[in-house]
Amino acid sequence: MVIMPTLDPLLTRLAIALAIGLLVGLERGWQAREGEDGARVAGVRTYAITGLLGGVCGLLVPLTGPLVLGLAFVGFAGVFGAFHWRAAVGEKNYSVTGAIAGLATFALGAYAALGTAHIAIAAAVALTILLALKQPLHAWVRNLTWPEVRAGLVLLAMSFLLLPILPNAPIDPWQAINPAEIWVLAIIIAALSFVGYGAVRIIGARAGIALVALAGGLSSSTAVTVTLSRVSKTEPQGAAVLAGGILLAGAVMILRVFIVAASLNRAIILPLAVPLGAAGLVFLGAAALLMLRGQATQDGTALTLQNPLELGVALKLAGFIAVTMLAAKLIAAHFGDTGLYMLAATSGLADVDALTLSLARLSQESLAVPTAAIGIAIAVTTNTLSKAGMAIALGAPRLGLYIAVSSLTAIAVGAGAYWL
Repeated sequence: MVIMPTLDPLLTRLAIALAIGLLVGLERGWQAREGEDGARVAGVRTYAITGLLGGVCGLLVPLTGPLVLGLAFVGFAGVFGAFHWRAAVGEKNYSVTGAIAGLATFALGAYAALGTAHIAIAAAVALTILLALKQPLHAWVRNLTWPEVRAGLVLLAMSFLLLPILPNAPIDPWQAINPAEIWVLAIIIAALSFVGYGAVRIIGARAGIALVALAGGLSSSTAVTVTLSRVSKTEPQGAAVLAGGILLAGAVMILRVFIVAASLNRAIILPLAVPLGAAGLVFLGAAALLMLRGQATQDGTALTLQNPLELGVALKLAGFIAVTMLAAKLIAAHFGDTGLYMLAATSGLADVDALTLSLARLSQESLAVPTAAIGIAIAVTTNTLSKAGMAIALGAPRLGLYIAVSSLTAIAVGAGAYWL
């Protein structure tokens, strides 16, 4: 029997501190890779040593007290800041990002030695990602309009100033409408949609079909369907690629529905994963086949999305969620599962999110989990069929055929997977 040696916990923490410095240094070195050796204030080695220095100073705290760590941090900040100041004056580059990254690396190295290692690692990864996304983030800020900034500020104020005073209990006789809960759900959906909206804004007004489908599908797969269907009218030779984009957006929509439902009730994960997963795989397979074999379009595709953080949009979504929750509870109580399925089929024609939220929430209380899963699947089915109808009505004949066949196949496979 071979006994494997175990690493000393302090050595492990020092290794994590060093790894944090190397991670940040790798990104900083890559950004300045075109500069001559010795011309940079700090590179891979400097940041690696900074992380290790922070870790060593952190390990000294139990022996010397926190004063040594504080003095070391101040001394490091002075030296590191002085070198950055001299470089800034010489190069006339007054960005403070490098100096802040150095201080953060020291602090994370010290925390890796003193605190929770996985939190230090997660913070280091987040720091590196923010540093690496300089160009996309700057481009996004440049493209922001005042209405978008205002919408975000108003929604933040509504969430953090109004939410605490909203009633956090049902206010209706049927115990279905909780204003605080409904507003939180609306904000969650708006924030999820804003990720796709922001991605479209970052990649530009015109981008490749796959990027438009992925980003737009997270915000509104219906908008992607309408836009790409109309493009196919003027560019029928690209019908296969455009249809692939629509199907890719549909797959993203299915993933979004699954994430929203699973976040509210973990018990619904397995009943939903089977039918939605099967249908999503069909969408992905058909999208890949069409986009790889189809003829490219002449240009990128402009996709216009409504800002989901606009106060009016968020209020409408909250109202729709409230109405759907009330209707679902009343129908389930008086008409049983059949009535609930009819509501799912009807609401799915317009929106999937509200129905998904309502049934996932009800499945925590009075509604059986399989019933909720079937209702959500029905809503996804009718939404998929409605988008297929849009593609047939608005797009080129070939595009409509591709979408119709793929959608019906996905629905059939999803239903078969559920029953089997």
